[in-house]
Amino acid sequence: MNKIEKDGMNRRGFLKKLGAGVVATSALYGCSSETKQQTNAASGTTKELGEMTYRTSLTGDKVSLLGYGCMRFPMKKGDDGKEYVDQETVNELIDYAIEHGVNYFDTSPVYLQGQSESATGIALKRHPRDKYFVATKMSNFGHSSFENSKKMYEQSFKELQVDYIDYYLLHSIGGSMDDFNNRFINNGVLDFLIKEREAGRIRNLGWSFHGQQEVFDYVLNMDVKWDFVQIQMNYADWRHASGRNVNAEYLYQELEKRGVPVVIMEPLLGGRLSRLSDHLVGRFKQRRPNESVASWAFRFAGHWPGVLCALSGMTYKEHLIDNVKTFSPLEYLSDDELDFLEDTAQLMLQYPTIPCNDCKYCMPCPYGIDIPAILLHYNKCVNEGNVPKDSQDPNYREARRAFLVGYDRSVPKLRQASHCIGCGKCIHDKHCPQRINIPAQLKRIDEFVEKLKQETL
Repeated sequence: MNKIEKDGMNRRGFLKKLGAGVVATSALYGCSSETKQQTNAASGTTKELGEMTYRTSLTGDKVSLLGYGCMRFPMKKGDDGKEYVDQETVNELIDYAIEHGVNYFDTSPVYLQGQSESATGIALKRHPRDKYFVATKMSNFGHSSFENSKKMYEQSFKELQVDYIDYYLLHSIGGSMDDFNNRFINNGVLDFLIKEREAGRIRNLGWSFHGQQEVFDYVLNMDVKWDFVQIQMNYADWRHASGRNVNAEYLYQELEKRGVPVVIMEPLLGGRLSRLSDHLVGRFKQRRPNESVASWAFRFAGHWPGVLCALSGMTYKEHLIDNVKTFSPLEYLSDDELDFLEDTAQLMLQYPTIPCNDCKYCMPCPYGIDIPAILLHYNKCVNEGNVPKDSQDPNYREARRAFLVGYDRSVPKLRQASHCIGCGKCIHDKHCPQRINIPAQLKRIDEFVEKLKQETL
């Protein structure tokens, strides 16, 4: 493969090339230099907001440091009982985000069981094309022929209602070298995408990573000019990545020294860094009583100069408001605060939560099991101290009741772990980014639930 050199074409050039009209490169839709007042719904405090913090990409894009991850849009049930994206609410969320300077929106053909790209496209189409950057992915898991991959790529343009894609990613590489080669090399997909970048239909080409360091190192050192790379990065994974994930400190440093901009996913570990135990929350509140626990994680994500954008899957407006506050502008961490977050990460190792990020790649289950809800309920109870080790625990009665009552409220009985038959579809046909052995975890939780019910723990 020949080395691909950048042609230096900025966004204005792409817009001209695609017949979108002449647009000044500085005409980015964001906050003005004037400050705005914003109320934090969680704390009730008011902060004078300045301009959103921005970083500049290799192609000259002025990208908001806070990006909108479109994997966790709000859903509602339709008349047929199925769940659909709540488009009206999504429109309101994206309008608020753009109004307050957010201009990077990240989606995928597989998010929200195939509904995310369309919902993102509908919401963004209501704004001028030069006011936002859209990112999507080649999510050709299990369907990696050139024909299927090309069809997925072309469908993304239709769903997003765009003529070009600002940031395009090879989705979730890292499982193995064979998987990477089969999905992108042997079938000619990467060569095709490079040509699409040269033609202007892709403006920035990169990849997202979960998995083996061997694959990360190989792809990073390929004879290809990567415009950006997306990694899982937060203060817990910085030096204490779980499972088969690689410490973010290593990933970030390898990218930074090559000058490859970093896009961060999972700055909150699927929300786990905002749902900590009471003890850990208390540590944060002692230092910054009027700031959310989540704001610490986002400040960590934005602290590093090689980071182009930190994604947040903001389902609720209060989360969006709080995150906008954190980045408008960003307050960088002190050395003491960095040490504090490392101490917090070490304390978190004492709490044996399951590394579920609620991405829903494991869904739908053919037997109707709500896998993410089960794992998240278990994690919630761990953080709240409601997972007793045995009947001799001092708070056994209270913890037992809290776990069982909360379980029935969070997960309908027909969708609980007791209905898992161990078919393995959730791990064979899908790509769990955290490499969780889901059937084993469901079996363990079901056995725990039965012991609580029978009081044989």
